[in-house]
Amino acid sequence: MLEKYTYLLVDFFCIIIPLVCSFHPKINFHIQWKYLFIPCLTTTLIFLVWDALFTRAGIWSFNPKYVSGFYCFGLPVEEYLFFVCIPYPCMFTYYCINKFTRLSLPRAAVYFISFTLVAVLSFIGFTHLPQLYTSITFLSLATILMIVILSNHHILSTFYITCLLILVPFFISNGILTGSFLNRPTVLYNNDYNLGLRMLTIPVEDLFYAMLLLLMNISGFEYLKSRSS
Repeated sequence: MLEKYTYLLVDFFCIIIPLVCSFHPKINFHIQWKYLFIPCLTTTLIFLVWDALFTRAGIWSFNPKYVSGFYCFGLPVEEYLFFVCIPYPCMFTYYCINKFTRLSLPRAAVYFISFTLVAVLSFIGFTHLPQLYTSITFLSLATILMIVILSNHHILSTFYITCLLILVPFFISNGILTGSFLNRPTVLYNNDYNLGLRMLTIPVEDLFYAMLLLLMNISGFEYLKSRSS
């Protein structure tokens, strides 16, 4: 019976510790929520439309064995929660890096990583247009990256460090959803629409999908903070 709540439990355990820690008096991340609400809502709406279209097209689907059974517009309720429960701990990590550390990458390294990603993602995206998960994810991330490079490249150093630090929880949570630790995956992918390359059981596209989701949240968060100041 508990397996019906697998996806829900993944959402819960991803957010619970960062959410509780947000109220710690030395952290006070909850004070920053006013800058996070609109970016989170905006990206959630964009990704939910994308998600619903991909689900309807059969690009991916959800195993009913591991979801609670509550659906809205063809998506399980856990998928709606995903777009809050996953970006939030990432944003919390990003905030804590900036607040408590001096971790940063040299500007030359940031530009090298950024332009390399833009070039590689664009090339793969344009040469794999029929693989819609690949092409849309890669070209979207390349576009957003290029916009950030030109408008607010200062956020990219902490963004890349954040991406590195969340790799372990990414592989654990996404591994559960894609079947690394279960008999069957919670999220099933149609390999006709991706590269067919897996990191354990995780499609390589998922990593860049997560980066896109995080970068859109960070960009909006920093923009609203700069407008306020």
